[in-house]
Amino acid sequence: MWRELAPVGRHPDSGGYRRYAWSAADLECRAWFRAQVEARGLTYETDRNGNQWAWLGDPLAGDAVVTGSHLDSVPDGGAFDGPLGVVSSFAALDELRSRGVAFTRPLAVTNFGDEEGARFGLACVGSRLAAGQLTVADAHRLKDADGIALPAAMESAGYDPDTIGPDPERLARIGAFVELHVEQGRALDLTGDPVGIASAIWPHGRWRFDFRGEANHAGTTRLVDRRDPMLTYAETVLAARREAELTGALATFGKIAVEPNGVNAIPSLVRGWLDSRAADQATLDAVVTGIERAAREYADRAGIDLDVVRESFTPVVEFEHALRDELAKILEGSGDTGRPVPVLGTGAGHDAGILSASVPTAMLFVRNPTGISHSPAEHAAEDDCVAGVRALADVLEGLACS
Repeated sequence: MWRELAPVGRHPDSGGYRRYAWSAADLECRAWFRAQVEARGLTYETDRNGNQWAWLGDPLAGDAVVTGSHLDSVPDGGAFDGPLGVVSSFAALDELRSRGVAFTRPLAVTNFGDEEGARFGLACVGSRLAAGQLTVADAHRLKDADGIALPAAMESAGYDPDTIGPDPERLARIGAFVELHVEQGRALDLTGDPVGIASAIWPHGRWRFDFRGEANHAGTTRLVDRRDPMLTYAETVLAARREAELTGALATFGKIAVEPNGVNAIPSLVRGWLDSRAADQATLDAVVTGIERAAREYADRAGIDLDVVRESFTPVVEFEHALRDELAKILEGSGDTGRPVPVLGTGAGHDAGILSASVPTAMLFVRNPTGISHSPAEHAAEDDCVAGVRALADVLEGLACS
């Protein structure tokens, strides 16, 4: 499975993946998912929001155990973020069948659409729509860098955008959702464990900073006569680093758009996107407030106009303690080390975090030896991936076969 999926959407120059929502690469990933479903004799289904489902047992029976993740990527992302969870889900199902277990609850594998938000700027679109955390009107307003709206992109890919919206009936039939994911950090590498359990997802969000100055000629305009928004933006980037260090949070300006974007032109507009995350809400509020305060001080001093817009926000997610504890009990009972399974928090958002408001959710992490993610260097060793499959199979057996 990994060899089949690995080339899809991989850029020949960067070696990273560009599997953007509803693009040709995304559709190829979706076709791969359906082929895996059909090869196993499962029931295939696409829901009203374009999320894919593979069912073993009656989808309408209720109290289903669901696993899976996503197949899309960030720009030039790595191979493991998302796809490891989907591939491992199919592999875990194969493992359970080889064990000859008897399923007492329906089981499903899912591929949630547009988790990364690389194309339309909002993460977890598929799961947000299903959970009612993204309105239909707001979804229809989402546009990519070329001005293509989400409904048009879905329609061009052969999906009906008029059906999108909350899916409470489907979510009500899910008794538990477990998402396996490569760890996006080095906690497991430092403890020497191949697999861990998630405790919580830090609160996080995205803010757009629009710095407006005055376009002018780079070769004739005196420095003292310039209203250059790039300087204010640069000072804000440095302020974000300082505020993050002071508060113990994370703050990153990772995307920028410049107008008119000419080598010999002073910009009229610099638009930067801030991603910020913290272990708790108070700390997140403090770091973002500090960054905005500094940005406005710089802007006022330089005669730059500034608008700040919060584009997305996800509050802290505490995974259901009962389900988390049950996973720990299952894994400690099936392991041969005699050690408890590590429980760790994460600053990365996931579909499991979105669904947690509607259904009991949990996450398993597979060791990432470098901690690198959202990069072609993202990696997990084959032995650790196999350990992840076995752990997921043990969990699914404990939940769906008892």
